Amino acid sequence: MTHYPSHHPHQTSVWYPTIQFTCKLFNPKTQERVWKSLSVSNFVTPPPGLDKRSSKSDQFSIVHKDHPGDEFAESYAIRVNLADDLQISLDVKRPASAPGWKVGKGPKGGFSYFGPDVQSPEGYVVHRFWPLTSCSGAIIRSGHAESIKGRGMFVHAIQGMRANLVASRWNFAHFVSEAYGGTSAIQMEFTTIDAYGPQGSGSGFVTVNVGSLVVGGKLAAVTAETKYPNKPLPESAEVMSRAIHEKPALDRDTGYDAPTGFTFRWAAPSVLPDSPGNLDATLVIDVGQPNAYKGLVEKVDFLAEIPAVIKSVIAYAAGTKPFIYQVSVIFVSTILPC
Repeated sequence: MTHYPSHHPHQTSVWYPTIQFTCKLFNPKTQERVWKSLSVSNFVTPPPGLDKRSSKSDQFSIVHKDHPGDEFAESYAIRVNLADDLQISLDVKRPASAPGWKVGKGPKGGFSYFGPDVQSPEGYVVHRFWPLTSCSGAIIRSGHAESIKGRGMFVHAIQGMRANLVASRWNFAHFVSEAYGGTSAIQMEFTTIDAYGPQGSGSGFVTVNVGSLVVGGKLAAVTAETKYPNKPLPESAEVMSRAIHEKPALDRDTGYDAPTGFTFRWAAPSVLPDSPGNLDATLVIDVGQPNAYKGLVEKVDFLAEIPAVIKSVIAYAAGTKPFIYQVSVIFVSTILPC
């Protein structure tokens, strides 16, 4: 769900938020894709009797609840009416053994600030995670309900500046396995534009990466690493959080040099009191050539999926045509206690 500022046509210099609800469905068996993005009406947060972790509109409701002492410590109940032929009912529960996490302590934990003054930043983004969730519910298509159940993750992301100013590129990874009693790994990485760096404008393209490992259904490690331009990272370190693009090749569909493989690295001391030591995890993924990607879900033209007023601003300011590559593959992984 995204807030977009919109100019009111009958007032001068007055802006009000447009609330956009976006949903992507992909069936790996049938290869069917459904992408819905709609402006909602009568948006309210918090709804009566709830806090700001919940919200509702005419088209959806998202209700957060705490469950102290339960196997699942908190949950979201999501109910969405996206169209006459598409409704979604989804319950997302976080197990008590895998607490949510953020990088940094206190109410400002999870914030990344842009600009020379942290107390008065030019912009910011926020990322806070549930590293493991249990998801269940139903997708209703043209009156027919299909039950869904599985593992997932949740990120509460807030974007306090225009999208084209936040990053020149992003990487996201989500890995799930039954190995080691239930394993999950997530990673989020962004690289700043040239305007934001350690010496101000012109020293940018700083890469920020955060992630976590869940082993045996428990949050085992949290990783974070920052890479500055012209300062290579060591091959090995106690804490690592890295997304590496391997052997890029020209993608004629988008005009970009796209990776033909990925290497994701996690390393950090265990946060489990009863299991000290270090964790080190590596995912190596071969996706093939861009014109025949293995496990390709979709190449998403980002500007085609957002409101026209925002599209024109971003396209003009950035001078680029951003794409999102979504890939879902089965691969071999290694997670080793040190």
